[in-house]
Amino acid sequence: QVQLVESGGGLVQAGGSLRLSCAASGRTFSSYAMAWFRQVPGEEREFVSTITVTGSDTYYADSVKGRFTISRDNAKNTVYLQMNSLKPEDTAVYYCAARRFVATVRVNDYVYWGQGTQVTVSS
Repeated sequence: QVQLVESGGGLVQAGGSLRLSCAASGRTFSSYAMAWFRQVPGEEREFVSTITVTGSDTYYADSVKGRFTISRDNAKNTVYLQMNSLKPEDTAVYYCAARRFVATVRVNDYVYWGQGTQVTVSS
């Protein structure tokens, strides 16, 4: 069982930056692939980024590639999403997710989810 708690969301102007954090409970964090998804009301939850269990490989949606960076600190049971050059279309609730071992981009593959944190980018 893994519990995930996101933090770091907020209101920022276009072009600004935010760093999201996701703290995980449990002693087996290093065996979980971690991911970030986002969702706008009325739309499906979409993939943002994922990172493998060791952090050696990362993957990004085309819409955020070059602007967002995912990282993890297994000693702190935490995964991060550094978001730079934010755009109004990045406005969404951002969710942290976890699954055992293999990183994927499919929302239905992830078993554990945080409660979400709101990111609002003003123009």
